[in-house]
Amino acid sequence: MGYVKGLKCKECKREFPKEPIHVCEFCFGPLEVDYDYEAIGKKVTRESIQAGPPSMWRYKEFMPLDEDNKVGHHVGFTPLVRAKNLGKALGLNNLYVKNDSVNHPTFSFKDRVVAVAVSKAIEFGFDTISCASTGNLANSVAAHSAEAGLKSCIFIPDGLEAGKILGTMIYGAQLIAVNGAYDDVNRLCSEIGAHHKWAFVNINIRPYYGDGSKSYGYEIAEQLGWKTPDNVIVPVAGSSLITKIWKAFHEFEMLGLLDGKVQSKIFAAQATGCSPVTTAIKNGTDVITPVKPNTIAKSIAIGNPADGYYGVKTTKESGGYGEDINDEEIVKAMKLLAETEGIFTETAGGVTVGVTKKLVEQGRIKPDETTVICITGNGLKTVEALSGQYADPVVIEPKLNSFEEIYSNSVTA
Repeated sequence: MGYVKGLKCKECKREFPKEPIHVCEFCFGPLEVDYDYEAIGKKVTRESIQAGPPSMWRYKEFMPLDEDNKVGHHVGFTPLVRAKNLGKALGLNNLYVKNDSVNHPTFSFKDRVVAVAVSKAIEFGFDTISCASTGNLANSVAAHSAEAGLKSCIFIPDGLEAGKILGTMIYGAQLIAVNGAYDDVNRLCSEIGAHHKWAFVNINIRPYYGDGSKSYGYEIAEQLGWKTPDNVIVPVAGSSLITKIWKAFHEFEMLGLLDGKVQSKIFAAQATGCSPVTTAIKNGTDVITPVKPNTIAKSIAIGNPADGYYGVKTTKESGGYGEDINDEEIVKAMKLLAETEGIFTETAGGVTVGVTKKLVEQGRIKPDETTVICITGNGLKTVEALSGQYADPVVIEPKLNSFEEIYSNSVTA
């Protein structure tokens, strides 16, 4: 079933075989998967996609596997919600929310990339899956490794949210917290990878892993009736997702699956306390200056993003922009999304909603344009962010007059 020719350096374009490698040995540029698009074009039609399963695997020809996927059979094809109430609050008439907070099985978009990474690791013959993670990836690696019957050893920065820690350990993973930020964890994992023959999904398996995110973009286009939106607001951590959504749109265009051409503007969204990509965009440079994260949006708190340069490039090529918001604004945006659309997002989703609000106020997003906000994780994972935001519920006696007293007071208040 595979349509992968090999790997190719994004910079010098040298070609490499299908192996668990991620860096060009000549120029040290990142490697990406090289597909046989001519063969894919002969195989795939809109009708063949629509006849596929209601999961990311309806796009299996665009995934970097040589065999059928081994795990994650129900990942993806999450709702694209017409967000009229939120749109009214933001002044947008054609607003949608791509809601990966309900993704199977661990409630974030990371299930897409991990389903691909673990399946590819099995093809390569690995028996242990590992990663550096800010939380969502840890959950997904642990769950998919358990499904595959593989061992997992996962590394996180110390101090992650309790829900993400428990949401990893429940699957039987070995979880190790490192005294440092994500970038310290990732650096350590690179050293460990040199001594242990493990599949590090976001290191030696990274070229394959990253392409799982393309399914997010394919779904947006298909769910909009084979069109791409005018605007997409994407949370940025390592900058892989933002580049893969852009890539997905152009793959569909190249193969004639879209109505018209890609005219989407792609916007990067970050928390002010960790905004190396949006800072570069606003400064008009593609040079990423690493920062030390300090934000409640821990899932996107990567101070030295691996694909930061390409994230900046994506916004520039698309005519988009980058913005960031502070922690107080993040919480307000989480509450706004919940109160208007009934969607409880984690802090990263608060970032995209809040940044959208700011972009509208700046005039960068117009009222009648079709706009998609990316929601990539579930709020039950980051309840600490809402600590102190709500009072305890009122307690009454199991008697009608007890309720009526409270009800009367609330009406007259």
